[in-house]
Amino acid sequence: MLALRLARGADPATLARRLLLASATAGVGFLLLGALAGAAAQPGDGRLAALRLLWCAVPLAFTAQLAVAVARADPAGLPRSGLNAAGLGRARLPVLAALSTAVAGLAGSVLALLVFLQLRGDLSRLPFDGAAVGPLHGGGSLPMAAALTLLAVAPATAAGASALAVRGAGAPMPAPAGLPWGTAMIAGGLALGTLAGEPAAEPGSGWLPLPAPLDTVPFGVVGGWLLIGVGVVLAAPALSYLCGRALAFGQPSALRLLAGRGLADEARRLGRPVGALTVAVAAVLAAERLGALGEFGFFGALGTAVVLVAAVGSVATVAEQLRGERSEALAALERIGTPRRTLRAAAALRGAALAAVFAPLSWCAAELLLLAAGA
Repeated sequence: MLALRLARGADPATLARRLLLASATAGVGFLLLGALAGAAAQPGDGRLAALRLLWCAVPLAFTAQLAVAVARADPAGLPRSGLNAAGLGRARLPVLAALSTAVAGLAGSVLALLVFLQLRGDLSRLPFDGAAVGPLHGGGSLPMAAALTLLAVAPATAAGASALAVRGAGAPMPAPAGLPWGTAMIAGGLALGTLAGEPAAEPGSGWLPLPAPLDTVPFGVVGGWLLIGVGVVLAAPALSYLCGRALAFGQPSALRLLAGRGLADEARRLGRPVGALTVAVAAVLAAERLGALGEFGFFGALGTAVVLVAAVGSVATVAEQLRGERSEALAALERIGTPRRTLRAAAALRGAALAAVFAPLSWCAAELLLLAAGA
């Protein structure tokens, strides 16, 4: 009940973040329902059904990251004297954050179920002249118990991730040290993709249900792609930190010092969302280079949209939260005579430095994905 009251009294920015999370959860729920409908229409092919569900793990992971960013930026997840007086100290804040996230996630799941059933014609007459019946396997039975179970996966995952994120929000953050691990995982992913074997001889005979010309890709290559993506995400905070230190290296000007120190302090929280966005952009670039981007179909396009929206939303949410946390320091700098244009220039310099590092990194990651695929 308290979570619902906090959601009702939230400011517009908080409501917008929760609406974005609900939309991402709805997209994941729709993908899960599509996989379930396909499995119900083809009950004899269990491996294909399992692989369809496995592909939903990628947008689910990006949605969980978005939930973490929203929970950390949510005022309901911050210690406040009123909540402490009501008996909700720091120990119970993860529960409150999980409930707030679950409310948004359940709203998205309900929306996904209603839209899915409407497009299949299960609620009323067929919309769009029945154009969605084929992709959604309309006309067949949809196990409602299984559908409700799958729809609970995204809200539960997002709520759990939010609780864990808020639980460690007050801990001191040392300098990120994930660059060696990230580099090792990238190298391991490249080696796994290279040693996975030659592509299948005929289209459709590969290990995974992928659009042409990816339908001959072995399973090991996909594992290599995942390792490369995880490696980039792990290395991104350390790269952001080194980028900030490079800005403040030597005898920097006041502008460089302000931008560099700020970026180094924010590297751990901002780095992973930026790394995830880098991986998403790299995957789109690699798919475009392979000529498979236009062959994804409805569910592939929806999954790609969920990943990109969740990645961009995570970066925007974390950046907005960090800007709010810097407000007191920026006000103090203004009181001692720092021009406002200098503060804006420092923020622009931080953004330009990140773009200068991660834009080429996205291209390099796309090339590594292509190299792992033997393209």
